[in-house]
Amino acid sequence: EHKIYNPGESTKHIDWKLFAKTDKLYSKRFEEDTNLRCHLIIDNSSSMYFPTRNTFNLETLNKIGFSVLAAAAIIQILKKQRDAVGLSVFNDTLQYHTQEKGSERHLRMLTHQLNELLIKQENSKQTRTYTHLHQIAEKLKRRSLVVLFSDMFQQETEEESLFEALQHLKYNKHEVVLFHVFDAQTEFHFEYANTPLRFVDVESGESVNLYANSVKDTYKKAVEAYFKRLALRCGDYKIDYVKATINAPFTHILMPFLLSRQKFK
Repeated sequence: EHKIYNPGESTKHIDWKLFAKTDKLYSKRFEEDTNLRCHLIIDNSSSMYFPTRNTFNLETLNKIGFSVLAAAAIIQILKKQRDAVGLSVFNDTLQYHTQEKGSERHLRMLTHQLNELLIKQENSKQTRTYTHLHQIAEKLKRRSLVVLFSDMFQQETEEESLFEALQHLKYNKHEVVLFHVFDAQTEFHFEYANTPLRFVDVESGESVNLYANSVKDTYKKAVEAYFKRLALRCGDYKIDYVKATINAPFTHILMPFLLSRQKFK
């Protein structure tokens, strides 16, 4: 990018080719000149498309829709501050990864990529979140504010590996914010009609038939215990942990982000 050259500044970065074309002095503006580097990470596994929605609006968002709009809002904030932003998207593979930049073209590319997540739903995509978090951590070469959107659902046997991956994201002095995205009504409180229901794992396709009330108490205790463990481990690693319920307003996302941004600087 370029900025108008002001008398008294160093002539080291003047773009002389542009001067020959325009007869005006401009200095090249490098990424290092930006105030902050932010890397957004979005979990695009099939479980993020729950609850299933037939329409897309602010009243009926699923987890991926909520995450995409929140990420887009953060990008707009960074754009106004002339900060650099990068993006990673993963499901069973690392689908997309780009380094942090601040150019207008780069930000349009990120917005297009987010829009693609809303259009193309991923079906039956299992993922080991910890694998891709390790990969992304290795790719982050410069100190950044890392923002992760994920429902953090893993097999119980993979829980420790997930915590280790979160710790890896803190490597190299990165500041990390985890937005734990979930639907409070169904995934936390387990509010379903007490009629025979079939619950299908959207990633494995496995199913079970049962009455919701018969397992509700046991389910809630297990989920509450997991959420508590996740929050405590994030605290141990100095990761900002935010419960991001998809029915809450976006200020629930933007305020913790802005506070983390101030802390990063």
